[in-house]
Amino acid sequence: MNKTIIRTENLMKTYGSNGSFVNAVDRVNIQIYEREFVAIVGPSGSGKSTLLHLMGGIDNPSGGSVFVYPQNENDKDPPKNLYALSPKKLAKFRGENFGFVFQNYALLPVLTAWENVMIPSIYTENEFDREYAEYLFERLGLSERKDHLPSEMSGGEQQRVAVIRAMISRPRILFADEPTGNLDKKNGEELISLLQMAQKEQNCTVIMVTHDTDLSKISDRIIKMQDGKVIGIE
Repeated sequence: MNKTIIRTENLMKTYGSNGSFVNAVDRVNIQIYEREFVAIVGPSGSGKSTLLHLMGGIDNPSGGSVFVYPQNENDKDPPKNLYALSPKKLAKFRGENFGFVFQNYALLPVLTAWENVMIPSIYTENEFDREYAEYLFERLGLSERKDHLPSEMSGGEQQRVAVIRAMISRPRILFADEPTGNLDKKNGEELISLLQMAQKEQNCTVIMVTHDTDLSKISDRIIKMQDGKVIGIE
């Protein structure tokens, strides 16, 4: 049986005021397994990105829980409830276990590509794995771009740097929010191959939000959302 890595329980996110409310995520109960590639799909406004952010610990839910299970099969500790952790402990846990790739890259404009990739180790206080970083830059064809600022790189190059930054800490779960949204077809396909590389080479679980149904077909499972609810899992 596949081992669960992350599970949501009655997860909710509500927006609104003055008596008018919208449930962006409405009592979602799902579980994701170790080393799975999962696509979350749905129309604009269906709540898929909000769900991803809640699962990744970067947005506070209005209700419900997100549980992350221990990595070691022999670990007797119960799963961690992300939102029962203090903000400081949540940030540390997130940095040690999760990687994030966003549609807008989220690179710091005043830092070089190399310095952007170093950021996760600064937040987690882990030693920066220079050798692994060199490997990833070479593997992704960016060895000559390490000292360039984001403004000096193409969109495809910036997105590859964002992937390296997400992979550098060898995360157990890599969250990707519409990662191909700003890329042309060639760069989009290349990015997906990079996420698949993370899954296969790092035994990483990949959870990707996408509106592209063709891209969703390469995943192990597809979670379909509409109006904040999960309406199907394939």
